[in-house]
Amino acid sequence: MSAQFELPSVPLKPKVAPFLTSAALFVSLLLAFCGPATAQSLYFQPGAPDGAALLPPPPPRGSAEEAADLDCVRAVFKARTPAEQASATMSSGLSFSLFAPAIGPHFDLSRLPKTAALLQQVKKELGAPIDKAKDHFKRIRPYQIDDHLSLGAPEPSFAYPSGHSTRGTVYALVLVELFPDKREAILAVGRDIGWHRVLIGKHFPTDIYAGRVFGQALAHALQQSPTFQHDLEAAREEIKSSLQ
Repeated sequence: MSAQFELPSVPLKPKVAPFLTSAALFVSLLLAFCGPATAQSLYFQPGAPDGAALLPPPPPRGSAEEAADLDCVRAVFKARTPAEQASATMSSGLSFSLFAPAIGPHFDLSRLPKTAALLQQVKKELGAPIDKAKDHFKRIRPYQIDDHLSLGAPEPSFAYPSGHSTRGTVYALVLVELFPDKREAILAVGRDIGWHRVLIGKHFPTDIYAGRVFGQALAHALQQSPTFQHDLEAAREEIKSSLQ
């Protein structure tokens, strides 16, 4: 018979027993909820690109570099046309439909469920590494220095690296894997998603460039995931079938 741990044979007082029962229940519920949290990522392996370690810090506050960065925002913001502002406002939504003009009318995610699922999972997985990098650098946004650059609602997150630029880069690189014949047009959309953030005063140019570097690193990490490769191949087959 295997050895077992036993509680001492001391009767529990009536007021103590309910407490221990509640504590045990709390611990079991805590373990139940915390267990899956360690395995939320389907695509990124442990040690996925860390923006805080990968990227150089942004220009220091009050430096000549920051002043030059801010001057660039002012110039771009002032020179924007109404059409550019409309495009920038639209791309802020980060919809995958932004890539439809580059890919063509057959890029209809309502008819490509496997492709849509792949893209939505990529979208979900990017949140944590982007937020981690932003919270590490804690860079404020241009309109927080110069209120003449305010346009639209303020944003709660930090500026560096640009989440839109990071996402635009990753989305474009994933879509290039699915539509390689549209490579240059797709990559151009990804770059525009980032640059549009300067047009409306939400980011410095250096935020955008950092986002492109970070996005390339994240896209490379996705390629190392067998699960991502499996889902990518399923999306390719789905797109191929839809074209036929």
